[in-house]
Amino acid sequence: MSLAKPAMRGLLAKRLRFHLPIAFALSLVAAAAFKYGVTEPRKKAYADFYKEYDAMKEFNAMREAGIFESVRPSGE
Repeated sequence: MSLAKPAMRGLLAKRLRFHLPIAFALSLVAAAAFKYGVTEPRKKAYADFYKEYDAMKEFNAMREAGIFESVRPSGE
């Protein structure tokens, strides 16, 4: 009783025909999930933040706190 020889001829092509479409589909699903699960909420959060952001108000608050060396607080 001998073991059957493994089918080696064409094995790579046969396995690629099966695994390549699956890998391609999974990569598309992962890319779509990242886009709609991470980047879109992040873009919305940035848009919401900058909708209410006042750069001059922040600058004046930092100036009054004495953060800048080149700009003195208005009290001095």
